[in-house]
Amino acid sequence: MQRAIALIQCPDQTGLIARITALVAHLGGNIIAADQHTTAAEGGLFFMRLEFTFDPSRSPRQELESSFSRLAHEIRAQWQLHLAGVPGKAGILVSRQTHCLADVLHRVREGLLCMDIAWVASNHEQARSLAGHYGAPFHLLPAEGKALQEAAILELAKGTDFLVLARYMQVLSAPFLKAYGRDIINIHHSFLPGFKGASPYQQAWDRGVKVIGATAHFVTEDLDEGPIIEQRVQRVSHRDSPEDLKRKGRDLEQQALAEALLAYTEHRVFRHGVRTVVFD
Repeated sequence: MQRAIALIQCPDQTGLIARITALVAHLGGNIIAADQHTTAAEGGLFFMRLEFTFDPSRSPRQELESSFSRLAHEIRAQWQLHLAGVPGKAGILVSRQTHCLADVLHRVREGLLCMDIAWVASNHEQARSLAGHYGAPFHLLPAEGKALQEAAILELAKGTDFLVLARYMQVLSAPFLKAYGRDIINIHHSFLPGFKGASPYQQAWDRGVKVIGATAHFVTEDLDEGPIIEQRVQRVSHRDSPEDLKRKGRDLEQQALAEALLAYTEHRVFRHGVRTVVFD
């Protein structure tokens, strides 16, 4: 038996759950987990994550996909079908600070994150030895300018399923995002939507905040405005310096990025405009 995960997003309508679960039963599948959410009692959007086992000798993946495709057409749904436990291929971008990269590399090696790291790339040398320690190919991006750097990243990114910005302190251009065309997950060192852009810990200290945070979000053309996947916070006090905020914030950054990648690689995240639906 194999496990599959179906993600379905469509206009809410009567009988959706019955139709979807009946399809799984017709295919000989057994549902082992189901989550659903509707944005409004009437006229809303319906989101469903369905995990089920199936016998590939009875219902090959091609049959699963064709059956879900027919149902999706009938209910006007966007849908995806994934085999559980099959790792996606990711490229990781990082700059000078390597704490988030180190955490992700360790979690992948320990089997805590189901993803294949195709490469690590950086505009600085600091990450080379760390990537090498975990057996990840390292690429130093060209220093001649943004256009050449993004061209190099696009070449590396061929064949990847998604990218991770693990404290990559460069803004990716709109043409790059359009050319790549797949998901990019960033960790930002503040509790968005507060303190966007550069030096957020200094901005937070200047405002005398009592809580700092970190935010993992999808990258869009609007800086630090992408749909939020995960956030972590911690209380701070007037005694904390900007350096104290940075030190405390590093743990939050690691936690938020790790939880966002876990949810994403377990296919628990739906994008919904500027928001997300993230099932537990």
